[in-house]
Amino acid sequence: MSQNISRNWEPAEDWRHSLSNLITDSRELAEFLQLDPRANPAGAKALGQFPLKVPRAFAARMEKGNWRDPLLRQVWPSLLEERAAPGFTADPLRERHYNPRPGLLHKYRGRALLIAAPHCAIHCRYCFRREFDYAGNTPARRDWREALEYIRADSSIGEVILSGGDPLALGDDQLRWLVEAIADIPQVTALRIHTRLPVVIPERVTANLLGLLGACRLRVVVVVHCNHAREIDFAVAAALGALGRGGATLLNQSVLLKGVNDSADALSALSRQLFAENVLPYYLHLPDRVAGTAHFGVSLDEARAIMGELRASLPGYLVPRLVREDPGEPAKTRIA
Repeated sequence: MSQNISRNWEPAEDWRHSLSNLITDSRELAEFLQLDPRANPAGAKALGQFPLKVPRAFAARMEKGNWRDPLLRQVWPSLLEERAAPGFTADPLRERHYNPRPGLLHKYRGRALLIAAPHCAIHCRYCFRREFDYAGNTPARRDWREALEYIRADSSIGEVILSGGDPLALGDDQLRWLVEAIADIPQVTALRIHTRLPVVIPERVTANLLGLLGACRLRVVVVVHCNHAREIDFAVAAALGALGRGGATLLNQSVLLKGVNDSADALSALSRQLFAENVLPYYLHLPDRVAGTAHFGVSLDEARAIMGELRASLPGYLVPRLVREDPGEPAKTRIA
């Protein structure tokens, strides 16, 4: 597929340096934000189970001195994570039941998901894969070929989704090999990339990455994950613009999170900011019932009320679909 690759966006920093220079100490994050960690202690057990990882540029978008900052709330390892809650489990989506090959998840007809990388640039505390078996799903190339042959053998699979972790945490050489191997499967026509990197480390959108995606014969869809309008600064806007000009279809999926974006005003601002960067709101997920994340929960009645306000204030194409994932269902369950 011939695509016009933009050369206008040149990252100021090397994304690999940003990825290796994350904030991983809660005391450092609190000090950077001029906060007293004694007022909101980090949970030692929570950190042991799911370590802190925050890109420095993302931390710089947080409001100093504010424990309620919506970006901080997404990454701070609260003591609330250590409270058990009925119905919250390590694998609420039962992904281990849809894992026929290492690195491959096959939940829905017509598409298959590859765990392209076992790591992310940021640890979002509500992550539904915070206890996923990455050790058993980080294939060597020989094992990747086994997953790819599984896809090749199923003529119903027309789309491959790269997820993780975060697939853009892969280096360009490995990512190119994987994308080219997928493109070599005749019945596959679309490549979907689920990623948070363009939002949290926008310098990942390099000329090499744009060239790699632009050279691919597949229709490329990039689904970014952004929960709040303040996550989008100039660098993020420039990176998203470069991806769009490079030919990718850009969508966004958010998670509805208490204390982060659980208001029509916050979600309306997010939709408008995304659209300004040519990204369409796609899904608004109810949080998955992952152990340690109950404090992010928003009730179904609250969620429906928020969606009613959004429909009254936004054009239809800026209203995301409110969904939840129910194991065993043939697709995501649409709520509103």
